[in-house]
Amino acid sequence: MKNALKWAGAMLAIVGLLLALTACGTKQTSQTSEMSSSTGMNKGEPAPQFSLSNLDGESFRLADFQGQKVYVKYWASWCSICLAGLEDLNTLAGQDHDFKIVTIVAPGYKGEKPSKEFTKWFSKQPYENLNVLLDENGVWAKEFQVRAYPSSFYIGSDGILVKSAPGHASNEQIMDVLKEMM
Repeated sequence: MKNALKWAGAMLAIVGLLLALTACGTKQTSQTSEMSSSTGMNKGEPAPQFSLSNLDGESFRLADFQGQKVYVKYWASWCSICLAGLEDLNTLAGQDHDFKIVTIVAPGYKGEKPSKEFTKWFSKQPYENLNVLLDENGVWAKEFQVRAYPSSFYIGSDGILVKSAPGHASNEQIMDVLKEMM
């Protein structure tokens, strides 16, 4: 009986670890580009030039952040890993940095609530520093090739998508990647 309990506990720990590593979705390969030391510019492809509205209906375009580094986090209200990381990201977004933080949800896509329902739900959350953009039906999620929630996208000041990675990124990890970018 003791061996069976130990085995069950070990299996539960392994399953928990696997779930944490795969985030709230399917596995996605991390895409990383590096800076080119010879040109002083980031290597990679241009980031998708999204144009989205926030929860208050204000329009935002990636082009609005030209010349600035941008951290984009795609997340979902049903994703427990996403929700667990929002408080830390809210703290980071409230600090003064040389980069912008944008969070995006995709109402009507991959199980996300409709916009109206999401907006009502989010208005009750304590994240006053997060700017949440709405990507209706995942139009831009498809362009970014989001395959898991949460997913992080690091865009250089030159508009180049330098890195994409599924899963949770701590504030320290976010800042480390952004420090290395142009």
